[in-house]
Amino acid sequence: MGAYCNDDLNMPVYSAGAPTNELRFSKHVYDNVHGNIYLDPLCLKFIDTEQFQRLRELKQLGVTNMVYPGAVHSRFEHSLGVYWLAGETAQKLKNFQGMELDIDKHDLQTVRLAGLLHDIGHGPFSHMFEREFLPKVMSGCEWSHELMSVKMIDHIVDTHNIDIDAQMLKRVKDMILASTEFSQLKSNAEKRFLYDIVANGRNGIDVDKFDYLVRDSRACGLGCNFQFQRLTETMRVMDNEICYRAKEYRNVHKLFATRADLYRTVYTHPKVKAIELMIVDAMVKANNYLGISANIDDPAEYWKLDDTILKTIEIAPDPELAEAKDLILRVRRRQLYQFCNEYAVPKEKIEHFKAVTAQDIVCSQKHTSLTLKEEDIAVTNVKIDLARGRENPLECIKFFKDYESEEKFVIPEERVSHLLPTTFQDMIVRVYAKKPELVEAVSEAFENFQMRTYGIKAQVHETPEKKKRRVM
Repeated sequence: MGAYCNDDLNMPVYSAGAPTNELRFSKHVYDNVHGNIYLDPLCLKFIDTEQFQRLRELKQLGVTNMVYPGAVHSRFEHSLGVYWLAGETAQKLKNFQGMELDIDKHDLQTVRLAGLLHDIGHGPFSHMFEREFLPKVMSGCEWSHELMSVKMIDHIVDTHNIDIDAQMLKRVKDMILASTEFSQLKSNAEKRFLYDIVANGRNGIDVDKFDYLVRDSRACGLGCNFQFQRLTETMRVMDNEICYRAKEYRNVHKLFATRADLYRTVYTHPKVKAIELMIVDAMVKANNYLGISANIDDPAEYWKLDDTILKTIEIAPDPELAEAKDLILRVRRRQLYQFCNEYAVPKEKIEHFKAVTAQDIVCSQKHTSLTLKEEDIAVTNVKIDLARGRENPLECIKFFKDYESEEKFVIPEERVSHLLPTTFQDMIVRVYAKKPELVEAVSEAFENFQMRTYGIKAQVHETPEKKKRRVM
């Protein structure tokens, strides 16, 4: 687990504001982002289970490490980071407004536990499992890792006989679902502000982002000029909602801009997406034989599924897995699907945008000696936004002037700067040829599709001639 220094579980809940002598005797682990993270007894009971330890085998950024070699950090350390930041944030609110907000030790424990367990339902290869793989093998699937996290928590409690208050357990699960469509949380719920700390459904500012923005940037060797500490030091609860000082407006904007930049340069990097497409195709081909999707609603079996599924396929002798193994071998040998080109959907077309498919590209080819098939092409429709789709997330955030003020307000963007964006979502269409000898034909069909759809070639430049002539 890490650097343990005591085995006694009968200890109080530790927090950022705990006395130094109490922290000395608590169990702790050193994190390369947040330093020493002190682990409370109840959370340790969840951490020291096979279900939670599984997170060590789930890379935080899926296959991104095949492009950014340093991105090998796991959901395990991210979950510890969110656990710590959730507790620190709740503790700061207690320090600042404890009497007014009636934050007690049970609230602190609940928020920390929600932070710890918020990602325990994730599948292999980060979001790729639920967004790319499952829709291809289960039509109409509404599965989400947040719902599985809730099921997994119940499974852990039952399997390991963890003694936890039923009301606390319910609140933990409500906090995890707070930013999803499955949330049943009412706007006037008691201590509603606590539900915005881990997964903020109101405006997107939460400690989950605080951790992964810093952790992912560091792992990929990128800078991160967003300072979450400024927000947690200056925040204030007003009318059951966490608000921020008006002078932190630009720092809040940096949060969302940093997230969008990571999506553009890391999470949806063209090579990363090419590898994802190949891994998804391999898993789809292996699914009937291995039953990868068979237990997605059964936490007792689901916890056994992690990133090692790739190695399972790769070394299996079964002839039924031959096609899947060939795809993985191509990834290992860097014989990837070839990125042909991309274009950004014109902003006036985004609202009514319909996802582009391989069939759309096939139907756009001109009559030549080479006839493309749908299975020759892969298309990705990449959405990059500021966490609120086409809406400006800052319109959902409340600010206050100073600590003497009792008024909270939204800051119109034109009052701050005319350099801030006026649109808040990009939609990028990318096309790949599954074989290098098809790059030229796919590129031409892709250009024809753009002309037919928009009347112009929306791509920035033509596909390089060198890439068109490449063969495997």
